[in-house]
Amino acid sequence: MSEKNMVKIHGSIHRLRKMSGFSFLILRTAHQLIQCILEPEKCEILGPDGSPWEETLKEEMCICMEAQKVEEPRSRTGWELHPVRIRILSVPAEAMPVVIHGKEIPASLETILDYRPLTLRNERERAVFRIQDALVRGFTEFLQQQDFVQIHTPKLVSQGAEGGANIFRLDYFGKEAYLAQSPQFYKQMMVGVYERVFEIGPVFRAEKHDTARHLNEYTGVDFEMGYIESFEELCRMEEAMIRHALEVMPEICPEELKLLQVRIPQISSIPFIRFHEAKERIAGKYHRPIREKEDLDPEEEKLLCRLVEEETGSEFVFVTHYPTAKRPFYAMEDEQNPQVTKSFDLLFRGLEVTTGGQRIHDYAAQLAKMKARGMDPEQFESYLQIHKHGMPPHGGLGMGLERFTARLLEQDNVRRACLFPRDIHRIAP
Repeated sequence: MSEKNMVKIHGSIHRLRKMSGFSFLILRTAHQLIQCILEPEKCEILGPDGSPWEETLKEEMCICMEAQKVEEPRSRTGWELHPVRIRILSVPAEAMPVVIHGKEIPASLETILDYRPLTLRNERERAVFRIQDALVRGFTEFLQQQDFVQIHTPKLVSQGAEGGANIFRLDYFGKEAYLAQSPQFYKQMMVGVYERVFEIGPVFRAEKHDTARHLNEYTGVDFEMGYIESFEELCRMEEAMIRHALEVMPEICPEELKLLQVRIPQISSIPFIRFHEAKERIAGKYHRPIREKEDLDPEEEKLLCRLVEEETGSEFVFVTHYPTAKRPFYAMEDEQNPQVTKSFDLLFRGLEVTTGGQRIHDYAAQLAKMKARGMDPEQFESYLQIHKHGMPPHGGLGMGLERFTARLLEQDNVRRACLFPRDIHRIAP
């Protein structure tokens, strides 16, 4: 036996198939599935205490293996392992409640989520989050290259950034507090410190939605930048950020992209369309009456993306100048038409994945808008400090990481792109 081809490796027994005189053993490591040919008479098997193991090997045992690496063109890796010594590290107490070693898990989404700690061991399920990790790495790398400072803002707050009913309230030592709907106020505060900041972290929305596109806790990819001349600068920064992440993904997770047959979109220049124009064009092309005047409904988002892709080839589109009534109190209004804001959404493959825009930076203007909406400025005293004491023109955006991942992978439900989803029905596992 050649010592040169000997390897030491650890992992879990993903699948075990007994044949005549040998067994196919699929070892699951952190990165891949490895085919092994186990011949009992050529392999020493030791139990957790180091003594010879007399019982049968079982799937999901954690093991450490010494094996010979042998070329095998028929295997996915081009080689396989022939174990010579296996040390069992742990023995499962029960059989798996779901079958995870097939290409797909033969179960409903609800069952998959009920057993999430186990179903994530499936090759395709875990590939989703390798790809999501690659996206985060790409976003982070790009933003740091553009001189953005990564920050970490509180998730227990005294005011809601968006206000309204969709906010989780809790008792904070006898005082009312909330789970942060976004890092909005803190991002703006930090523009006055670092000029460019970003955060990737949890966001909480107490919306009683029960759809394939909503989560009550999701991961926000947020950035804010100062000294801008137009909100379009924010759009172009996001465009470049997404382009960079998609370009580096094949270097980070090539096998996962291949396994899930991911169609990576090509980005040259994402087109813009104004909100009201989008509504009119959808209504005209698809003979669909306009019902909701202040937002795009889910079907309109799909139709607009179809229209834009047919005309430009882009799977992305920026929808700009949303109505003032639909945007939060810190959104800057257009000087030419105060009924609309200098804001935008990014739609990708039929779904809104980002909301952003330019913020009000003038103290008097912000105070006036809050009062016009019946808000009490005293409740936002710490936030208004930045306006009182000088802020540059600035703006930013927030992307839903799970939504973006789901659209990239063309999944039918955003919960498939969330490790442990939180929705109106689910608070465990």
